[in-house]
Amino acid sequence: MKLNALKLTALTLGTTAALLAAPAHAGKDLDAVKKRGELNCGVNTGLPGFSAADSQGKWSGMDVDLCRSVAAAILGNPDKVRYVPLTAQQRFTALQSGEIDVLARNTTWTLTRDASLGLTFVGVNFYDGQGFMVPKKLNVKSAKQLKGATVCVQSGTTTELNLTDYSRANNLNIKPVVFEKLEAALAAYSSGRCQAYTTDASGLASSRAKDMAKPDDHVILPELISKEPLGPAVRRGDEDFAAIVKWVGFALIEAEEYGVTQANVDQLKGSSTNPSVMRLLGMGNEDTGKLLGLDKEWAYRAIKAVGNYGEQFERHVGPKTAIALPRGVNQLWTKGGVLYAPPIR
Repeated sequence: MKLNALKLTALTLGTTAALLAAPAHAGKDLDAVKKRGELNCGVNTGLPGFSAADSQGKWSGMDVDLCRSVAAAILGNPDKVRYVPLTAQQRFTALQSGEIDVLARNTTWTLTRDASLGLTFVGVNFYDGQGFMVPKKLNVKSAKQLKGATVCVQSGTTTELNLTDYSRANNLNIKPVVFEKLEAALAAYSSGRCQAYTTDASGLASSRAKDMAKPDDHVILPELISKEPLGPAVRRGDEDFAAIVKWVGFALIEAEEYGVTQANVDQLKGSSTNPSVMRLLGMGNEDTGKLLGLDKEWAYRAIKAVGNYGEQFERHVGPKTAIALPRGVNQLWTKGGVLYAPPIR
């Protein structure tokens, strides 16, 4: 009896070890991306700092960098991305139908979206909250002064729902003026059709800097009325692909934590003796890529393509840009923020 138990234990341990050592097998979405040689990425129709195209059709922003980093990890080339601009109402259908592989469009992670739309959120690349922008001439200092005000808002968003909740909770009787497209909502606010405009605070800063003729004539009120964890989502059903998008995001955060930048990644790849950096960049004997169905240098390519998280933030939305956002809660956990990546090992 004891001998049989020992044999069973040995067999169980051996099976477990084999499973842990086995490489990931590509799922249908990952296979499709590799076969196509291009990542289809759903982005905003135009939100500077997150996803916007210039006059030459070149896309840039925090969400665009996420798409580029995933393409670099999977396909070896950050330029192998087809950007699909989507309105808030179009975005989930585009992902569900297979038109896009990844939705990277300043989208809030909520229970309803995660549990009922056939998609999976795979991380947060910007922690935000909803706020209000008003013309300075109205002399409004607080959102609670917006009693009876008309407020422009985009439909199909958590923003619309949060506005209703906030108005009811504070007995403000706010009158939403709803638009399907961001551009239409901004145009209505800018023309004076609404007394205020509401969206995520990052979006307010972006729109004030890029879309208002005189940015200084508009004020972003101090209150944040919601939590808006913004991040990428993929279709449910391909855990291998979801794991790649998730861990690419974590790799960019961990790169910042260990001081790995776009500029020094090649130098560190050849010289670092820090075990965490070595694992991150595919040095030594540990092969994290095998577990994802990729090669050892998946994270190295992602960092080389777009830099670490901090570099992306500073480049697209930081204090030295027109959007001028502070790091705030989007700082690393070691510096008082909430960015925290599980260990890559």
